[in-house]
Amino acid sequence: MSEQSFHLVCPHCQATNRVPAAKINAAPNCGKCSQPLLTGSPHELNAQTLNKVIQKNDVLTVVDFWASWCQPCLMMAPEFKAAASQLPQVVFAKIQTDKYEQAAAPYNIRSLPTMVAFRNGKEIARQSGALPSDQIVQWVQSLQS
Repeated sequence: MSEQSFHLVCPHCQATNRVPAAKINAAPNCGKCSQPLLTGSPHELNAQTLNKVIQKNDVLTVVDFWASWCQPCLMMAPEFKAAASQLPQVVFAKIQTDKYEQAAAPYNIRSLPTMVAFRNGKEIARQSGALPSDQIVQWVQSLQS
């Protein structure tokens, strides 16, 4: 019987790593670049990395779709970062929709900011509007199983 493992995309080099479930809470590092896989901080995605992070991560992945002209997005950015630091076993990522319109288009984002939660490449929940960090944490925790 094989041990359960999770795939994690490295936020630094984009390599996909297989991490045994027993080591997911032990701050695993990337096998390619030796950087931390779970940083406790949101990482910026681009057109090339968005789909890979969503499709290849087996762990809960929360993507903040935002725009540089959006005041609520800018107000929520430090709150999103604070929430990420409280939930280090969750991948937090951001994509700037005004810079990468084509990459964000398939996700049907109608308002900003919008957080979309993915697991195993599938959308499991979304939340639109700026939230304080404690509400982001509550929302993400409600999705963990």
